[in-house]
Amino acid sequence: MIYIFDLDDTLYDERQYVDSGLRAVARFVANRWQLDEDISYQTMQQLLDSRGRGRIFDDLLAAHGLATKANVKACVSCYRLHQPQITMPAAHHQLLQQLPKPLYLVTDGNKIVQQKKVQALGIAHYFKRIFITHRFGIKNAKPSTYCFELIKKAEQCEWQDMVYIGDNPAKDFLNLNKLGVNTVRVLTGSHREVITTEAYNAKLIINSIYDLATVEQGR
Repeated sequence: MIYIFDLDDTLYDERQYVDSGLRAVARFVANRWQLDEDISYQTMQQLLDSRGRGRIFDDLLAAHGLATKANVKACVSCYRLHQPQITMPAAHHQLLQQLPKPLYLVTDGNKIVQQKKVQALGIAHYFKRIFITHRFGIKNAKPSTYCFELIKKAEQCEWQDMVYIGDNPAKDFLNLNKLGVNTVRVLTGSHREVITTEAYNAKLIINSIYDLATVEQGR
């Protein structure tokens, strides 16, 4: 089997990255406009939990009369370019070491952001190749199967020889299910309580990616 992993909320808790980015922005606004770092960080956390990510920086800056397009853009750049303080559980490292090779990673998102995450987690050496889908154009982000087609071609395998592990039923599994890929949904992160139809859900549902070790032993 060719194991292919999603990144965010599959291999590590993405909230770590968000918190790390908000802390970086809090330091930035403290240096740029002398706003209190801890208060800014707490405010952004509250905005995130109550309203989501969409306008966190706009709302933070607006409270201080600083919400210009240029200032918001500076905060977004700080968030995206910061060096993430994120970790992956030791059990996940152990699993990636144990699974039969080759392994692949397929992840959506900003090219710089996703690359920095991979570097911060120290996981690149586990994978034969890492596909950041946006490098191939946003149209080839999931649920597109484009990057999976590249893997299939490289490995000269059949769709049913591939296993994809992700967390988001809105985009991770639908098209792969149609092709016969073995899809696995891990119930972690912000999508863990999402209830969806059979077409959008994975064929196998597990609580932790470490459960894959049991699945592999049973093959």
